[in-house]
Amino acid sequence: MGSKSRADWRRPFFICCLILTAAIIGGCAALRTEVSSDMPQQVTARTFPGFVAVKVQEGDTLSSLSAKYLNDPSMDWFIAEHNDIYTLKPEQELIIPLKPYEKGGLTAKEYQTVPILSYHNFSLTGANKMTVTKAAFEEQMKLLKDKGYRVITMDQLFDFLEFKSQIPKKSMVITIDDGWRSAYDIALPVLKKYGYPATLFIYTDLINGSEKTLSWELIQEMTNTGIIDVHCHTKTHHNLTAKDKKESFSEYFETLKKEISECAATVKKKLNRDVKYLSYPFGNTNHLVIELLKKHGYRGAFTVIRGGNPFFIHNYRLNRSMIYGDFDLNQFEKNLNVFSDKALK
Repeated sequence: MGSKSRADWRRPFFICCLILTAAIIGGCAALRTEVSSDMPQQVTARTFPGFVAVKVQEGDTLSSLSAKYLNDPSMDWFIAEHNDIYTLKPEQELIIPLKPYEKGGLTAKEYQTVPILSYHNFSLTGANKMTVTKAAFEEQMKLLKDKGYRVITMDQLFDFLEFKSQIPKKSMVITIDDGWRSAYDIALPVLKKYGYPATLFIYTDLINGSEKTLSWELIQEMTNTGIIDVHCHTKTHHNLTAKDKKESFSEYFETLKKEISECAATVKKKLNRDVKYLSYPFGNTNHLVIELLKKHGYRGAFTVIRGGNPFFIHNYRLNRSMIYGDFDLNQFEKNLNVFSDKALK
């Protein structure tokens, strides 16, 4: 084959090589672009033992972050308090604890106390020592909201007292004693408005559905809201420390058992709810009453001694502050102390 023929043969081969090379280079370029587009985005969170370090993104809220990392949107306070913040902004750096960091509410300077408010009756207009007007109750609940208090459930309180969990720094509990109809007609709508849970302590002999008292149907409706819990105030509102002069000790003992056990049994029968807590009639208790409560499975009980409740308080002698009908807002607010530094003085 002549030199010209070889040149004619090589030219199309060389062109084919150029085309193939260009295709390979183009393919590689396309591959690099695809890899580049699939590169991970900027890291916004890193997990460490016990906490997550997060950089806030557009659209994040305290509730959305607590839902994502703590599986509970209502734990927004847990993140806010740890970082000492109230609002978020993009690119803000946060630490999200994955477990309680201040059990018992203990700090270097003070310890947490939980106020428990005790109400009895409500009315549209007239007030007396044991009756709070609707307007006053509404003002009091609004004050709690405006000043950042968090109303917690009874179970949350006892988890705190037993060193099992942490609660918001400005936590408090609401209770209503006896079983008057006004708890349904007046208190419940206000509590629903603010989303506040409350514990209703009933003495079961009072629950007869009269014009002034609750019925079991109304109590069931209250518990169905999800914000009302029901526990015992004994069977007949008998003073548990008052032994009649004519009673023998064994008779007094049987009276106590009846007051404590029959109340719980009736609540279980009527509402299919287990009773765990008791408020003492007139706030009175003694060692025998407490031991009987323990024997019958009660988790704790309440006096009407004014003051807050630190984690080290006796579970069967908790303090409650009675809210009287003649309180103004300043008097009401005096019952809301959530910290004590007495140990440092």
